[in-house]
Amino acid sequence: MDPRRARDPRLARADPRLQQGSSTPISQPTVSNHIPTEQSENGYPPLNTFPQDSIQQTTSGSSSTAGKEVSSVYKSRPLFCVVCASNQNRSMEGHHILSKAGYRVISSGTGSAVRLPGPSIDKPNIYPFGTPYNTIYEELQSKDPRLYMANGLLPMLDRNRRIKLAPERWQENRTVADVVITCEERCFDAVCDDLLGRGGEFNKPVHIINMEIRDNHEEALIAGKAMLDMAAAIEASEDIDEEIDKILLVQQEKHPHSLLHAVAFY
Repeated sequence: MDPRRARDPRLARADPRLQQGSSTPISQPTVSNHIPTEQSENGYPPLNTFPQDSIQQTTSGSSSTAGKEVSSVYKSRPLFCVVCASNQNRSMEGHHILSKAGYRVISSGTGSAVRLPGPSIDKPNIYPFGTPYNTIYEELQSKDPRLYMANGLLPMLDRNRRIKLAPERWQENRTVADVVITCEERCFDAVCDDLLGRGGEFNKPVHIINMEIRDNHEEALIAGKAMLDMAAAIEASEDIDEEIDKILLVQQEKHPHSLLHAVAFY
């Protein structure tokens, strides 16, 4: 032992290598167990020597990603257009029920004007298309509130004005629908003739389906539920062009309304 350590306190410290009870472990170098089976001339592993399990994981991961991309292909929802003569009773009942159920829907009428019952059969109330429902409501209420409440016009107009602003005419509407549901055969004919006259410039097919519905509030309510079933079947179909015949067959078996079907082009 160096005699200076006993005389100089600075040199009396113990050798760190001989300290006891140290809690800091001495790290050991990590030795890799992987030994390349083959090496290239420059010392690196040769190409294409990745472990097989990593190749399988990469392949399976890419295939699952591709599957997710295929399954997430966007499918647009169809736009329904419900059509009657005046865009007041039957078409608006269908518009109301389909809209309430969350479907994309518009409505219109094929007549030359909006005609509503008046005080007598030869004195109807006539308005041009585009007259707001609220305006019609207030006018009829000022004329004879008891009469128009009793025949259901005021409740109907009150419902209509909560759905959209005014009745629309089919021939002046340029919105492109996927499915048109008409409420009587003359409206079906008018829609087909109008689309034929447009010339099909967009080459966009549209299915026109007629449900024969009597023009009163009770029949309109019943038909609205039938439209709901048909809309659900159409929206759930993978290919409406291929499945429309089966959809209409099931619809005819479940509901009493006679059906017509045609395909036209916008």
